[in-house]
Amino acid sequence: MARIDVFNGDADGICALHQLRLAEPAEATLITGPKRAIDLLQRAHAQAGDTVTVCDISLDVNATALRDLLARGIDVLYFDHHAATQRPAHPNLRGAIDTSPDICTSALVDRFLNGAHRAWAVVAAFGDGMPSLAQRLAEPLQIGTRHLQQLRELGELLNYNAYGEHLADLLIHPEQLYRLVAPHGNPASFMEQETLLVTQLRALRAADAEHLRALQPKFANDAGAVYLLPDASWSRRVRGDFSNKIAQREPTQAHAVLSVNEQGGYMVSVRAPLARNVGADTLCKRFASGGGRAAAAGINHLDTDQLEAFVAQFFAQFSPSSP
Repeated sequence: MARIDVFNGDADGICALHQLRLAEPAEATLITGPKRAIDLLQRAHAQAGDTVTVCDISLDVNATALRDLLARGIDVLYFDHHAATQRPAHPNLRGAIDTSPDICTSALVDRFLNGAHRAWAVVAAFGDGMPSLAQRLAEPLQIGTRHLQQLRELGELLNYNAYGEHLADLLIHPEQLYRLVAPHGNPASFMEQETLLVTQLRALRAADAEHLRALQPKFANDAGAVYLLPDASWSRRVRGDFSNKIAQREPTQAHAVLSVNEQGGYMVSVRAPLARNVGADTLCKRFASGGGRAAAAGINHLDTDQLEAFVAQFFAQFSPSSP
């Protein structure tokens, strides 16, 4: 019997799988990629009797591949917090899927494992831009302020590495990053033993952030702001990190961050106002290749001639007077 582990290359996907493998160590084929590479399940070439574990990729995006695996008698353990309207009822499908705006995949795994490796769920929640969830998860651990800040930085650094349109935009391939995390039972051990990587990620993130100092929104009103980033590796890396930061800085407003993609259009990250935490997925699903969660969603490709329509619908979606 073979095992195949399929996971998002961001902090949530890595930490979710890591918790599962700490609880049940196993050699497995790994399938992952940059954060927006979510149609991954089709690459799982499993045979009857194999087990496929899936963490933090949308079931709806992978519904066809999932149904094919189940039909061939393959056991699938699936954890996710993205859209799952096409979830099949099948005895070989287990796990937990919860699309609530205040949950992440690692928190679902933490619940499944009864908190056995909770520090990694805290790391993931911070990385996924959910500091309130991270702090709730951390409360029973009685973590000191300094240690909690270290967990926050680690989550944000792991997540930062996942953003980019090409693997060349990333400091390290997510599969390699997971393999470096895998030997460590707790986050402190990882940070102590992988100081070079942590230092490199920290330096890259800080250097990229310098480009944002003078950045102003291209479009803005009371509902929120839309930022257009230039065509550069740094802009593709900062997109998610910047989106999370401005969402936390302006909790009553929505934000969209657009960076140029290789098709000559835009890749889009949308954050709903933290005070409402709804509407991001509704907006993005109106456009081809759009999807995500109620609180945070995105569009992989937005044509340049769709920009005006996107901006208009963005402000309409998040208008204070909208239902």
